[in-house]
Amino acid sequence: MPDMNAIVGTHDILMITLDTLRYDAAVLEEANCPNLCGSGFWEKRHTPGSFTYAAHHAFFGGFLPTPATTDKASHVRLFHSKDTGLKTHPHTWLFDAPDLVSALAAEGYRTICIGGVIFFSKKVPLARVLPGYFQQSYWRMTFGVTNPRSTEHQVNHALKLLGQTGMDERLFLFLNVSAIHGPNHYYVEGAKKDSVDTQRAALRYVDGELGRLFAALRERERPVFCLVFSDHGTCYGEDGYEGHRLAHEAVWTVPYREFVL
Repeated sequence: MPDMNAIVGTHDILMITLDTLRYDAAVLEEANCPNLCGSGFWEKRHTPGSFTYAAHHAFFGGFLPTPATTDKASHVRLFHSKDTGLKTHPHTWLFDAPDLVSALAAEGYRTICIGGVIFFSKKVPLARVLPGYFQQSYWRMTFGVTNPRSTEHQVNHALKLLGQTGMDERLFLFLNVSAIHGPNHYYVEGAKKDSVDTQRAALRYVDGELGRLFAALRERERPVFCLVFSDHGTCYGEDGYEGHRLAHEAVWTVPYREFVL
């Protein structure tokens, strides 16, 4: 694992959640995702939550998806709250705050959220909780699940914000990508319902748009530590189940990557 004590403060940090992406769909598209997988492969992990709201609460608390193995002792967390009494590792960055986002802000990071699914919309009090962690947060209808070009619009907004952020300013940028979440059938011509195949097509679309964001981040003064993973998967009829917010392997198993731009 990377030494997060050497990364926090010296690197910008990018966290992307590919909302609802199944592990099997991600693996099948590795060769077709040069931006997300050009430097490596998806790791199989388990999410701490079966739907967006629950999973992101855990993520912002420092509880990222854990390796899908019975050997839990070998897993080293990147971030951990101080003085919890739990065992930590010398490479874990310990923070003294209720959440990771405010902890990074205390370290001089500008914290920016570009929302995607409804829990980031800020339309009702519940949908203001997750974006409320951040100093700056944004959501538009064009960022949401009903827009087939949602990732294009999200990346465009991110590029605009990068242009307003000093090159020497520490940045924590969070992006919740909505395109892979249903409905995603419109990414396959003639498809009438969502499926693994339409989710794979959505992922290819997302990867193509993220290339512009990665290119812009590479132009910044410091390297960028990237965390990209799914918050949960979803069922497309397996064992009679549809959707998520339920206990099924297709929901709990997610793809995970970390790399440096």
